Amino acid sequence: MNTVLDLLATIGKAVIGMCRSTGSLAVFAIVGLSHIVRPPFYGRLFGKALMEIGYFSLPVVALTAVFTGMVLALQSYTGFARFSAQGAVANLVVLSVTRELGPVLAGLMVAGRIGAAMAAELGTMRVTDQIDALTTLSTNPMKYLVAPRLLAGIVALPFLVLIADILGVLGGFIVSTMKLGFNPSTYLTNTINFVQTEDVVSGLVKAAVFGFLITLMGCYQGYHSKGGAQGVGAATTSAVVGASILILAFDYVLTEMFFAR
Repeated sequence: MNTVLDLLATIGKAVIGMCRSTGSLAVFAIVGLSHIVRPPFYGRLFGKALMEIGYFSLPVVALTAVFTGMVLALQSYTGFARFSAQGAVANLVVLSVTRELGPVLAGLMVAGRIGAAMAAELGTMRVTDQIDALTTLSTNPMKYLVAPRLLAGIVALPFLVLIADILGVLGGFIVSTMKLGFNPSTYLTNTINFVQTEDVVSGLVKAAVFGFLITLMGCYQGYHSKGGAQGVGAATTSAVVGASILILAFDYVLTEMFFAR
């Protein structure tokens, strides 16, 4: 009997802790978003975060997109060849990249790079009492540290994904024309005729949501870190893992919203 009660107590404690964490994250997100639309605005901090998230993440996102497009073209050609449908390679590449692979892979790459960096930076500020010092100086930490990063994530990710879409399609084009023997003009014509505005827009909307989730998890974990260097390390890991899981979960939700008929 005691074993059953202990098991139920453990499960209940885990569920209550998860609900508490979810509620705390939701409140943090709402407060952060509210500070985005309320003055004062810290334009310099927003520009710095935008450069860090967007410009400095461009190389890793670009390389990921190019090689993803190349591999996708090779794999789809191998599969379609079994059904004599090699002409659909261009259609599959552009659809997969714009709808799914561009936003998701760019989001995961940025989560590993930016989510960890934000959690480490804010975590270090928390354990060294710099965030408390901001409050002492009558500066709202949410307004000064969190809101510019959230806005920068929402703005930067769609631009990164747009570039990733172009480079992913380019990677598929290079492999298809130089290795698989496709006619370049035919391949481009099939790509342009097949892709629709909805495909690109849905990917960009996903990117904006993913950018918010990445910066939200990085800021939240860093802002609430404790326990010195070990706590900062744990916050960094939690930020990357949490952002990655949320990206995959919200990818399904958004796909269901856009394309479920």
